[in-house]
Amino acid sequence: MAKYLVTGGAGFIGSHIAEALVERGDAVRVLDNLTTGKMENLAGFLSQIDFVEGDIRDLETCRRAVEGVDAVFHEAALASVARSVEDPLLNNAINVTGTLNMLVAARDAGVRGFVLASSAAVYGDDTAPLKVEGREGKPLSPYAISKLVDENYAQAFHAVHGMNAVALRYFNVFGPRQDPFSEYSAVIPLFITKILKGERPVIYGDGGQSRDFIFVGDVVRANLAAAASSSAAGEALNVACGVGTTINALLDAVNETLGKSVKAVYADPRPGDIRNSTADTGKARRILGFEPRASFLDGLMATAAWYKTRS
Repeated sequence: MAKYLVTGGAGFIGSHIAEALVERGDAVRVLDNLTTGKMENLAGFLSQIDFVEGDIRDLETCRRAVEGVDAVFHEAALASVARSVEDPLLNNAINVTGTLNMLVAARDAGVRGFVLASSAAVYGDDTAPLKVEGREGKPLSPYAISKLVDENYAQAFHAVHGMNAVALRYFNVFGPRQDPFSEYSAVIPLFITKILKGERPVIYGDGGQSRDFIFVGDVVRANLAAAASSSAAGEALNVACGVGTTINALLDAVNETLGKSVKAVYADPRPGDIRNSTADTGKARRILGFEPRASFLDGLMATAAWYKTRS
């Protein structure tokens, strides 16, 4: 039986990865400091995992977490452009030092696989209509810088130590368990929860900026495929649907899904935000055979149904 570590495994994406591993019969350890992760995300399978409360900024914690592990899914991060702009030192401590701690601990423990959660933010000011691996622009935020550094470290550990390290560049992931209660929360849970309460959501900028939304179940599938692929080692791969949706169109879709007609409040654009972000998905298709299965609207309906039960 394979054993996997999921860092940030009590968080949104991490808990879905942990659950999928449990469902297929793998041994799973979760490392989380519960700063943003929640035990309720693990409630349905907590008795079937080894949970470790700890912080990736502590190297000894990382060493204990990787003992006996075959591969690591590294989801733990400060995952907010806005927060990184406000507190770049914290962003660096978690995303850069924390990731390097995990890579060092994994190397020393002989862990064979390392799947790194990266981000579309690495494309920065690249203005091409599709974001293609190898055509990154200049980063626009400390968060983007930290993810580029993480990718470079992962590639170096592959080159120097033979670790099967791969970076997955998530675009805009959404689905059940995503936290809507922070000013840094992602747009879909914020829109859904605001509209369910009859409140007007905020759109930063004119709403014409586009994002490539992908359902969390497909992101899990990409992670499992990356962990199983030796040809992905040393690579950085986009994980997305390859379809851009404007924030104004997203608001319309959420309203339609919920049977509402709530208007937005428009505010100034946020520093560090990318204008348009749509992925070229060819590389992940070629290397991993990855194709998303959930359409945007099907994913939105499943997500809205989950939030309705908690409103």
